[in-house]
Amino acid sequence: MTELTLPPAFADLAPFLDWALPTADERQTKRRHASREGLKAFYDALLPRLEAILAEVDKYPLGGLPESHHAIYDMALALAEVAPHVELYGGSPGVPYAFEEGRFIAVHGAQPTWRGLHPMAGI
Repeated sequence: MTELTLPPAFADLAPFLDWALPTADERQTKRRHASREGLKAFYDALLPRLEAILAEVDKYPLGGLPESHHAIYDMALALAEVAPHVELYGGSPGVPYAFEEGRFIAVHGAQPTWRGLHPMAGI
């Protein structure tokens, strides 16, 4: 397995590399098992940098993101998973008044997100 790295401009986010997970299932599981404090710390670190992160990954064509940028991209996806829980659900890692999320099985949740594949591949 390749060691995760960040582009130099984002080296300060290294303490959050454990959020750089390649699949939706892994990101959801990480969020569900995180503490309120862990969610908030990740959210507070990533949110102010999101515009810069998106500008950085947007330099590359769809499906052409270099390996050096996978972690920062996956962290941005993890922020999208975490944000509603911080902003809407009072920091709760779970969804209030909802079915247990572990009961839902995502059809494509175990597949890496955008790893060199065009979104229309296989259609």
